[in-house]
Amino acid sequence: MTPDNLRLKEVAILFLKLGCIGFGGPAVHIAMMEQEVVRKRKWLSQEYFLDLIGATNLIPGPNSTEMTMHIGQERAGWKGLVVAGLCFILPAVIITGGIAFAYQTYGKLPEVQPFLYGVKPAIISVVIAMMLSLSRKALKSLELGLIGIAAVILAIYGVNEIYILFGGGLIGLLIQVLKNRKSTMESFIPLILLPGYRGGSADFNWKIFWIFLKIGAILYGSGYVLFAFLDTELVKTGLLSKQELIDAIAVGQITPGPVFSAATFIGWQLGGFMGAVAATIGIFLPSFLFVTFSTPLILKLRESKMMSAFLDTVNMVSIALIIIVCIEMGKAAIVDWRTILIAIVGFTVTSKFKRLNSAFVILGGAGLGYVLSLI
Repeated sequence: MTPDNLRLKEVAILFLKLGCIGFGGPAVHIAMMEQEVVRKRKWLSQEYFLDLIGATNLIPGPNSTEMTMHIGQERAGWKGLVVAGLCFILPAVIITGGIAFAYQTYGKLPEVQPFLYGVKPAIISVVIAMMLSLSRKALKSLELGLIGIAAVILAIYGVNEIYILFGGGLIGLLIQVLKNRKSTMESFIPLILLPGYRGGSADFNWKIFWIFLKIGAILYGSGYVLFAFLDTELVKTGLLSKQELIDAIAVGQITPGPVFSAATFIGWQLGGFMGAVAATIGIFLPSFLFVTFSTPLILKLRESKMMSAFLDTVNMVSIALIIIVCIEMGKAAIVDWRTILIAIVGFTVTSKFKRLNSAFVILGGAGLGYVLSLI
């Protein structure tokens, strides 16, 4: 086997595994990737991994899925980008498709609450431990620390995370300008124009495709912002019921892999199997394109002292926003002494045994949650 094919195989195996065990949403996915590709396999430096986190926050689409593509491209070229993305997405899509079929047939979702009871606090503990580790690398100056604290405060008060992200980056850029007024800044403006759905004679599956393509092309922020878009595009237009949207949110949470796989569930309700295919392709296709064109820009940013300051600040703010997501999740998941205990044990194990696969911590949380729930 040639070195290129060996690298492609490594990428496929890793992201297929993460696609199968990656419960918990974008934050835990990124934490798992950091453990696998930075600490364990040494494919990327921690600094470059942070740059990729910042880059995915600057473009629309599902952050953790785009991270897989960036890593795959770095490891095995454009083939690695495609293989990493598909291997991470497909397990969730297949599982979600099966649930969508059962839901359409029987009208209800499987009972998973006992499983989630211990999993959620374990996931939160893993992510916080990983982000604290990354934050030590991202904290390069006092100014970055202050910007990170400001980002946390603004997020707590409900300021849109995109404003925080770009605003923080611009402040970091301004600080660098003031420090070195003689430097020049190389500017770039990525411009991507995608057509929206206009209606007309297209069949319903094409209508589904265009709806989800539009959402995938303009959606910033965490995967959970997706559901606000879906409410506007589908529920308020009468294509989907409110209950179906709520059930789609549940499916996105209980399945591994990207939250955006909920599009597969919704597409199935709207147009059966081909509707699921149309929705899935539509929601994920823009990410493949955005990552393909944005990767070269990351290196360009690092070559410029000015834009490097911008990227450093975006990295710091990105970590702050992920921690805020964990806090919000914790309010709903850590509700009694049992879940507090699971979170403490999970955080301690993750911090002490840095090479331990986080999937074992999450599975341990599920088992411990089940045992404690019997008390």
